[in-house]
Amino acid sequence: MKAKAVVHKEFRIGRIDDRVYGAFLEHLGRAIYTGIYEPGHPSADEHGFRRDVIKMVRELNVPVTRYPGGNFVSAYNWEDGIGPKESRPVTLDYAWRTKETNEVGIDEFAAWCEAAGTELMLAVNLGSRGLDEARGLLEYCNHPGGSRWSDLRIKNGRREPYDVRLWCLGNEMDGPWQVGHKTAYEYGRIANETAKAMKAFDPTLQLVACGSSHSLMPTYPQWEADVLDECYDNVDYLSLHMYFENYEDDYLNFLAKPVILDRYIQTVSGVIDYVKAKKRSKKDIYISFDEWNVWYHCRRQDSDNFKSWDWPEAPALLEEVYNFEDVLVVGCILNTFIRRADRVRIACIAQLVNAIAPITTERGGRAFRHTIYYPYLLASRHGRGESLAVAVDTPRYNAKAADDVPYIDVAAVHDQAAGTVALFVVNKHPDEETELTVDLAGFPSARLIEHILIHHPDLKAVNSADAPDVVKPQLQNGSLVEEGRVLCRLKPRSYNLIRLSV
Repeated sequence: MKAKAVVHKEFRIGRIDDRVYGAFLEHLGRAIYTGIYEPGHPSADEHGFRRDVIKMVRELNVPVTRYPGGNFVSAYNWEDGIGPKESRPVTLDYAWRTKETNEVGIDEFAAWCEAAGTELMLAVNLGSRGLDEARGLLEYCNHPGGSRWSDLRIKNGRREPYDVRLWCLGNEMDGPWQVGHKTAYEYGRIANETAKAMKAFDPTLQLVACGSSHSLMPTYPQWEADVLDECYDNVDYLSLHMYFENYEDDYLNFLAKPVILDRYIQTVSGVIDYVKAKKRSKKDIYISFDEWNVWYHCRRQDSDNFKSWDWPEAPALLEEVYNFEDVLVVGCILNTFIRRADRVRIACIAQLVNAIAPITTERGGRAFRHTIYYPYLLASRHGRGESLAVAVDTPRYNAKAADDVPYIDVAAVHDQAAGTVALFVVNKHPDEETELTVDLAGFPSARLIEHILIHHPDLKAVNSADAPDVVKPQLQNGSLVEEGRVLCRLKPRSYNLIRLSV
């Protein structure tokens, strides 16, 4: 199979916001307890955080981490997680039917963020609570002192404000499964009033309103239009979520599903533009895709289990075991965000540790990187800069999920400061090696730095604590640059990063 692409230096989509490589941690299963926090573990620091996990997160260079939910936040009282640990109440989490010890709250998580080199993206409870709870949490986190909540933070041991800049106004409020589920009008009103109050405190805060939980919701995309009708003037981002499944074990159909993601972004962008025009506004609202990942390996089984269990503490829940096939889908998802850099400014892989996550830990034992850790790592490291438009001429196929699906998926990033161009290329073809030619218009002196490959002959190959390196990146030979063109051979079913000095 042969394919061609053209990348032009001047055909820029937009600057990629670093926060596109963000992550998410919720009080869900073992994400927090025995995930990032495990006092007594051999690697635990003085705060009880696992240093082995912090090291892996730092390698990813995660710019922002969303917390504490997720479904969890919609019935969460943040005040339960502050003050002396011995006096904190044990509570019940209705979202995942588990027992919450509240050992980790806002102060502990903020300390973890500092240790892991990531900024805090906080969600407020607009399910069971509302504006007043959000106002109190905002003052606790961001006010220097001299008020009830800021003085309580100081009393609890943190003198300097956390200065959280990015706030989520609830979570998935369109979902009937959500505690405090609301209609679009009800949610839009409370989001608007909460946003007004928060911006009265600090007009430079960035606020995220809830869009549709996924593109199959019966209220989509009318939900976006109705919510923005109420709060457009006071919010900055609209949140979208999507998880990717392969219950049918249909490889090509699975690899077609990121096309749905692209159309989802395109549709919601159109709704945003419609409301902007309707309101005669000069203000732009961008997309925060703050939950995304592959999620199906244990989803149905766990969904049945947790609804009947008797409030366990930090149980194993949603602990996906990712395979090589998932690498290709995650690579295409990340490529989509790069190509939509003009619209998507924030994205959070869900989640970061143990629950639907690229990192898994053993209680008291080892931590290891799942297969999907690696496309996330490579995109985060080398996918920062300017997103360039790519014209791709490639054979295509039709699938149940989408028609006209390209076999070759390409995203290009120009890092002007570093003097590099990164080409992220997924060859979806199940059988055929592809000869790819990329014309580099405007980059006459380009030379090859490296071609990094993630490939395995078995689509179902996985990493584990005992065999952590079954699927991992490797250097690939066979690519070259001649007269302003990249010539490379792509293995079938492969993820490729081709880095160029320009």
